[in-house]
Amino acid sequence: MGEDHRVLRDYALPQASGITSSIVSPAVEANNFELSPALISLVEREQFAGHPSEDPNAHLRKFLAKCDTIKINGASSDAIRLRVFPFSLRDRASDWLQNMEPNAFTTWETLSKAFLSKYFPPGKIAKLRAEITSFIQRHRESLYEAWERFKDLQRQCPHHAVPDWLLIQTFYNGLEQSVKISIDAATGGALMGNSIEAAKALLEEMASNNYH
Repeated sequence: MGEDHRVLRDYALPQASGITSSIVSPAVEANNFELSPALISLVEREQFAGHPSEDPNAHLRKFLAKCDTIKINGASSDAIRLRVFPFSLRDRASDWLQNMEPNAFTTWETLSKAFLSKYFPPGKIAKLRAEITSFIQRHRESLYEAWERFKDLQRQCPHHAVPDWLLIQTFYNGLEQSVKISIDAATGGALMGNSIEAAKALLEEMASNNYH
């Protein structure tokens, strides 16, 4: 046992060795592994702060798209994502990650699930699911605008768990009567007489024609 030669005031000084991270990044086999400064800069341009108005699903989609622009031999996708993700956060969201238990995240799956659990709680899922299943076309809203708004609600809540057949039926039932008549005329009968794929394709086509 070696002697401790520190003076008394040294014991009160903070020690860097006590600082830990909530993320454990996978080892990288590449000899010259280095994160691209361009990638980090790209990620930092659209940071997530943790405000209620922000969309955590959209943030993850954009983040993954950026990370997928780089491939490094010997470095897994998890190795890159786990190292870069902290740069995509700021303010309260950055504090949340730093305050998690040390070594809490060893895979991208566990980190992304914890992120969504924090910023996309069950109450928010229920609210968006209710908006989807009670969809109604607004006054003077075109078919194109209604269709895009309906799809946007689904993008905001990709795990809404509403089956495709019910989505099509909900959208159709929420349209104004005159629009329903136009859609049924285009099908040569009734939209509900088509398969899910055919009905969805028809709505997409009619919405696109309406836009143009």
